[in-house]
Amino acid sequence: MSEVVLFEELNCSNGKKIAVATLNAERSLNALSHDMVKQLFPQLSAWQKDSDIAAVFLHGAGEKAFCAGGDIVHLYNNLPENNGEPAPAIEEFFTDEYQLDHLIHTFNKPFIVWGNGIVMGGGLGLMAGGSHRVVTETTRIAMPEISIGLYPDVGGSYFLNKMPGNSGLFLGLTGASINASDAKYTHLGDHFISNDKKQLVLDELLTINWGDTIALNHEKLSTLMVDFEQRSIAGAPISNVQHHQELISQLTSADNITTIVADILAFESEDKWINRAQKSLAHGSALSATLTYRQLQESENLSLADCFKLELGISTKCGEFGEFKEGVRALLIEKDNKPQWKYSSINDVEPEVVDWFFTTPWPAAEHPLANL
Repeated sequence: MSEVVLFEELNCSNGKKIAVATLNAERSLNALSHDMVKQLFPQLSAWQKDSDIAAVFLHGAGEKAFCAGGDIVHLYNNLPENNGEPAPAIEEFFTDEYQLDHLIHTFNKPFIVWGNGIVMGGGLGLMAGGSHRVVTETTRIAMPEISIGLYPDVGGSYFLNKMPGNSGLFLGLTGASINASDAKYTHLGDHFISNDKKQLVLDELLTINWGDTIALNHEKLSTLMVDFEQRSIAGAPISNVQHHQELISQLTSADNITTIVADILAFESEDKWINRAQKSLAHGSALSATLTYRQLQESENLSLADCFKLELGISTKCGEFGEFKEGVRALLIEKDNKPQWKYSSINDVEPEVVDWFFTTPWPAAEHPLANL
């Protein structure tokens, strides 16, 4: 059995080190497993405390994906047999995953994430917190949870609300795929660098005169990244989100989810990107759409830590309710692509059910993420 995460420390010319973590599950597009999470957290924590480590570089094995999302099939296999029963394995996975995501967001050293290829769901949770997030010509980012009866978690409550002009809500509702330029526009990416320059970037990291002042190290790294970006900018794609920003703002301007969904679905367009977004919303879970809207309302003014605490409660209840189980069955287990959703439309979703998802199962002091 190969290691699911590879760890390496590269010696710099001035005695410091660059720590490299590689998600090593190329066949599954580096899907984030619980084993990966349980290996990454202690190692990153140790690197954060090690004064010899100047910066961390996180990437995925192979050329197709940084990380295509969480190991959803494993979660499915650990869901309770009957809806309404507790889902302890689900709570444990999401607790550990959100602790890891929070650690990356709050890491006290430069943290580079090489977001090449597919970056979805749990992969975006890892990438979003990096201090220097690289996107490439093949980057494809999405939060497609509406298609599996979930909602955009892994910090989506935090970063979707920070996107311009309601684009975060639109992307959360539709699961629309975005490219490298979209990522920069929506504040999910920092530097566009062509993927063939990855080894050159790693080599150059070893020549930086790293010091013990964190802020200066960030500046030195940013200077290097900008230099590489200037040599790569010609290959950057057009941003679909920026191109459609006025339309997105218009379609999401209503003050209720029923009208917003109706407006998105009713809009007539020949644009393929808009059409794909409409299709995934139409075929997705009405409950997921309702949860996503409420999620972004509830979290608008929350701290990063409180966003993760909110999400853990919702995710744990998704494990109990059954919609997530049905979505995964239809898409990834039996693959009939015909999920039998609990609700046929937004109007059918009972407000008290939505309220239940947003009622925390734990007293504040006993919350599994109370230490964040």
